[in-house]
Amino acid sequence: MNKSQLVDAIAAEAGLTKVQAKKALEAFIGVTGKALKAGDKIALVGFGSFSVTKKPARTGRNPRTGAAIKIAAKKVVKFKAGAELSAAVGK
Repeated sequence: MNKSQLVDAIAAEAGLTKVQAKKALEAFIGVTGKALKAGDKIALVGFGSFSVTKKPARTGRNPRTGAAIKIAAKKVVKFKAGAELSAAVGK
């Protein structure tokens, strides 16, 4: 499902226009991004939680040459599905 299909599904499920659904989705994405950038965790009961994790610097290998390369430390977004979402997907 891509973004426009998700907007259509939200509009149909919530009884909103496509414009309203798109604004709501974009607001959710924007607020989530800002909160994660600030270091906050977002927990949606039954759906899951978003958090930021730090990955340390490490040494990797160039697959073409086999030479060792340094991979810088970085922050990554992590999502953990909630119990209800896991149960719904598992059926």
